[in-house]
Amino acid sequence: AQIIGSDPELVAEMGQELALRGALHIDLNCGCPSNTVTGRGAGSSLLKDPNFLNQVASALVKAVSIPVSIKMRSGFNDIGLFEENLLAAQESGADFIALHPRTKVDGYGPPARWDLIAKAKTMLKIPVVGNGDILCVDDALRMLKETRCDALMIGRGSVINPFIFHQIRAHFSGNFYEPDWNQLETYFSVYLAEMPPDSSRKLKINKLKQLFSFLFKGSERLLERRQKVLTATHTDYDTFLQFAFSLLKEGLME
Repeated sequence: AQIIGSDPELVAEMGQELALRGALHIDLNCGCPSNTVTGRGAGSSLLKDPNFLNQVASALVKAVSIPVSIKMRSGFNDIGLFEENLLAAQESGADFIALHPRTKVDGYGPPARWDLIAKAKTMLKIPVVGNGDILCVDDALRMLKETRCDALMIGRGSVINPFIFHQIRAHFSGNFYEPDWNQLETYFSVYLAEMPPDSSRKLKINKLKQLFSFLFKGSERLLERRQKVLTATHTDYDTFLQFAFSLLKEGLME
């Protein structure tokens, strides 16, 4: 489970409630760049003040008996407090950190600075999980080699390439994973079925388009077809999914 918050007492209470509900591990979000979140002092805003970050994280660690991790970026406006924030996270008693080496201001634009993950590894005694710009097996292997991080976290890369976890697992077991398109189609059908029942048809179609917009970032051939999906006027779910998948397969098979 993950918590976003900036009030030490409330964060501690949320942690206890999640533990009571069966959470096996809690992550404190110190990385979200959303203005809605940072405007309330949470997410990557906690990186503005290492002492306060430590205060919030320590309150959570002391409140629960299950593992606590901290997901963080390399800074807010810049990386000036990078080392201080790393040490604040470690000194809070967190079990490990997951580092996305971009600042809040960077958003998702410039390349992730993997050298900062490597630096964190040399500084900290707790495990460091590397995150950022892992889109394929080669990226995963390169991050492990270049940074010596203890594990990988994959976010947007898993939406761009939904098979990436299978592919990485297959690589380390000496196998090759062949993408299963039926599995991907099933995923979209389940995603659609689990949307709130009171969601409008337009909202559901737009949510599907949002997911496909990531899938179509996977290659130049797919990018050429992305706009067709985003501007599609289908109002029937099945028809839209058939149209989007036909473009996806067409782009991948060229």
